[in-house]
Amino acid sequence: QVELVESGGGLVQAGGSLTLSCAASGRFLSASSMGWYRQTPGKQRELVAQFTTDNRIEYADSVKGRFTISRDNAKHTVYLLMNDLKPEDTAVYYCAASILDGNGGFGSWGQGTQVTVSS
Repeated sequence: QVELVESGGGLVQAGGSLTLSCAASGRFLSASSMGWYRQTPGKQRELVAQFTTDNRIEYADSVKGRFTISRDNAKHTVYLLMNDLKPEDTAVYYCAASILDGNGGFGSWGQGTQVTVSS
């Protein structure tokens, strides 16, 4: 069983910073295409930032220049440094990854971590 465990969410004032972490744990062969999505009530989950299958980085236009995604492959961990946070960044942030285990490949989601930005 594979689990994506997120941490680092919380309440911050506009202009502040937060760093989210997501670690893949369990029995698996690889965790790739790790990234972050976010969702607000009544809206679809949207991509924030991710590592693509060919190791490029994609960012949503709304976070370019403010958010930075990074990873530690040895620890199967992905990070999201969020600077200059705005109230519109308030959402539940979800970690995602493509997991390969002995039975094949599948997508996995974390449980979500709340980020609240006050004005």
